[in-house]
Amino acid sequence: MAKSKSQFTCQSCGAHFPKWMGQCSECQAWNTLVEEVVEAPVVSRRSSGKNSLSETEVAQKRIIFSQVERVEASKQRFSTSIGELDRVLGGGLVAGMVVLLGGEPGIGKSTLLTQMILQILQLREAAPKKLKPLKIFYVAGEESPSQISFRIDRFLEKADNKYSEKELAESLIFITTTDVDELNFLIKQDKPDLLIVDSIQSLSTEFLTGASGSVGQIREVADRIINVVKALGVPTFLVGHITKDGVIAGPKVFEHMVDTVLLLEGERSDQLRMLRSLKNRFGATDEVGLFQSEDYGLREISNPSELFLENTNQLVTGAATVCLMEGTRPLLAEVQALVVKSQLAMPRRVGRGVDLARIQVLSAVLQKHAQLPLAFYDVFLSVAGGFRIKEASVDLGLAVAIASSLSGKKIDQNTVFIGEIGLLGEIRKTPYFERRNKEAKRLGFKKIISRETHSNIRALLKELGLLSKGGEQ
Repeated sequence: MAKSKSQFTCQSCGAHFPKWMGQCSECQAWNTLVEEVVEAPVVSRRSSGKNSLSETEVAQKRIIFSQVERVEASKQRFSTSIGELDRVLGGGLVAGMVVLLGGEPGIGKSTLLTQMILQILQLREAAPKKLKPLKIFYVAGEESPSQISFRIDRFLEKADNKYSEKELAESLIFITTTDVDELNFLIKQDKPDLLIVDSIQSLSTEFLTGASGSVGQIREVADRIINVVKALGVPTFLVGHITKDGVIAGPKVFEHMVDTVLLLEGERSDQLRMLRSLKNRFGATDEVGLFQSEDYGLREISNPSELFLENTNQLVTGAATVCLMEGTRPLLAEVQALVVKSQLAMPRRVGRGVDLARIQVLSAVLQKHAQLPLAFYDVFLSVAGGFRIKEASVDLGLAVAIASSLSGKKIDQNTVFIGEIGLLGEIRKTPYFERRNKEAKRLGFKKIISRETHSNIRALLKELGLLSKGGEQ
């Protein structure tokens, strides 16, 4: 059987070329030519003079909504046995669902998926009725089966949960091929219950000349896998690399082809791992799963606020407690400020977990409307626990922490600050206030300061006694 031909297509203008060139001669764009498979021409009805469809073909191609098979929402999904992963997926996996999991090298992608396999098998082992063994395909593209087994042994030795090695031996099947066509043949033959491809960049097809991991190979490999697993209803995880810019490697159309895109984030020097959903056809995209890196793997964080609060029920200078939303989950975190006399002509504004632009705006607002002499001071802001905050509801807590550090007066850490600060110095309302308020009270915080209690930042700082002498004049 003759091989299919390939051509190079410009991703900018769509022009086709028989060989690769650095610059497209049509639109003059650089490095936009990607190799694609050219399928053999098929004789169509139009070319053969047949423009009509038979009644059977009409019935197959035109489906009325009332004829669509309906499935109850509770029966559509099944759990991954990891609560934080289920939260981000929207409640669990769906038959035929294709999930792209990206993240930096060593962040814990393979660890998370290995834990998922073990906990799914443990859940089945504990079931009252003896269930048919699952068939899980693990495509070992980057690691050998012995390396993966070593990671599994680490789980079996150090994890609190006791996994069934018998269930594991019957269910887990390693696939060592890197040819996507061989993989698809095995999938069609064995029909696994779960497929994990680690990673998509390690697979290739012989119908393209590009190396595995190239843009053309990633798109073609993903397309072939997705077509097979969706036809068979096999839930699939595709592990993807990310570039130095922090985006998932491959063409952007790759993210459009899958059902869900997850990104596992975290600092290498910190234990916190955050699983975010960038796209989800079966759930919300604003959910976040939190994990803590342990010796044996990743542990779910049931009460994340405890991870970010250090000085509860104390009087501390330069620290304030804020409440922010990660998806539908309210989190309480401690923000810290350090304000010192500057030795530079232009004072520094440094943030760890806080955007620089936010620090500059808050400093300007406090200098203008509260008369704080921040033009002569360096301002350093940090979020406890290595967390990154992006929403505006933390403005009030950051401003109070800056004023506290400047004045040297302590703040009661039993108080939560919720509110956005406008350029006119006013305290503005924040969304989901009732949910934030309820979470703060549940954790024992008795005083909530927000738009409901104060209208502007100057009045609040004066009441708390945080205005400097220059601000009181």
